[in-house]
Amino acid sequence: MTSSSSQTTRRDLRRSASVSSSSASRRFVRPAALTLGLAMGLTAVVGTTASAALPTASGPAPVMQRAALVTAAATSTAKPLSAIEQATSDAVAAAEASVVEAATVTGDVSAAALPIEGDTTIDTTQLRERIEGLKDTEVIPTLLLPDLTDKLTDATDDVQAETADLRGRLEAAQAQKAAEEEAARIAAEVAAAAEAAAKAKAEEEAAAAAAQRSSGSRSSSSSSSSSAPAASAVASTGDNSPGAAQQAASNMLGEFGWGQDQFSCLVSLWNKESGWNYQAYNSGSGAYGIPQALPGSKMASAGGDWQTNAVTQVRWGLGYISGRYGSPCGAWGHSQSVGWY
Repeated sequence: MTSSSSQTTRRDLRRSASVSSSSASRRFVRPAALTLGLAMGLTAVVGTTASAALPTASGPAPVMQRAALVTAAATSTAKPLSAIEQATSDAVAAAEASVVEAATVTGDVSAAALPIEGDTTIDTTQLRERIEGLKDTEVIPTLLLPDLTDKLTDATDDVQAETADLRGRLEAAQAQKAAEEEAARIAAEVAAAAEAAAKAKAEEEAAAAAAQRSSGSRSSSSSSSSSAPAASAVASTGDNSPGAAQQAASNMLGEFGWGQDQFSCLVSLWNKESGWNYQAYNSGSGAYGIPQALPGSKMASAGGDWQTNAVTQVRWGLGYISGRYGSPCGAWGHSQSVGWY
């Protein structure tokens, strides 16, 4: 009995020790597993840098060491929470402004309807998604904010670069269009000026031709017109004096459609040319008579006595003025301007 009892007691003691050891072991494993899970979670938050720095040995002691290293890595470079949140807020504001600017530029391109090389759209989908992801910093772990903010900034930079490029291409197209429009305007003005000059010249030539025809018709019929009495009176008396010639000229003004207001211009004109001397001769040019016809023989169209009859010279001279200048005052103005008529 004593031997049997002694054996039973030792067996029970060993079983009891084994159970106690097993129970203690189980109590130790649970905290170790919990600690390992926490360490792995912190490692995921901090990133690969902290994780790579941790030892890889297994067991309770290495796990606790890893957790301590993760915590140290997370806190060693940490900024104040307010600074982190402010940086994120600023990045979000800049990103939102970039989205608006991109939309503005693409709208301007569409409205301009100009030929622009390259892509004329800007994809802001990723940037807008990152903006939405950072709108509420209170639900995002603080350790994640710097990395997410950096990614948002990179996306913002990409959109801003595309926006600036598209804006530059739009402005270049607008400048080219403005230059083309200005060149077209100048060409149109030049063409209009040339057309107006050609029209004015044609009208002037037509008016001169009409006046010449009218002058010829009046000259051919003047011998039987109201000027005939004056011409006859001069011829019959042989009075070729300047006064008689001026009287004859005054009487003829109506034949050419002029009033007496033209007479003073005529007097001034032929005073300058010949002093109303029917025998005036310019040896330098060969001009002759009261109107200084060049050559004098031109006055034969008004009468064969052009060399001896002041009235014949006056009649021819008035016809010349009508066809060339339109009126005695017109001829006198030209003479004052250039020195001859």
